[in-house]
Amino acid sequence: MAVQDYVVAIVFGAIIGVVARVLLPGRQRIGLIPTVLIGMGSAAAGTWIARRWGVDSHHYLVVGGHSYDWLVLGVQVGIAIVGVAIAAMLARAFSTDREE
Repeated sequence: MAVQDYVVAIVFGAIIGVVARVLLPGRQRIGLIPTVLIGMGSAAAGTWIARRWGVDSHHYLVVGGHSYDWLVLGVQVGIAIVGVAIAAMLARAFSTDREE
């Protein structure tokens, strides 16, 4: 893997994490770094799950010479939504500034 692949993974993870936060209703009290990490993990897990289950729509989005399957992207964003929801729930549970 080249340095470019790592940069693409970070940017792609950031995009997936932000899309998950936008689609998840309510306010999530997590920062940018956890959002990017959740997005990157979701991208890896979503790709693995899609390959494992044979998910492929044959409709691709091509960005910078890389092609991404729309259905795989949906799986990745779905996993990211769950990840962001869990992170937000944990952040709220361990927050010291309680709303009384």
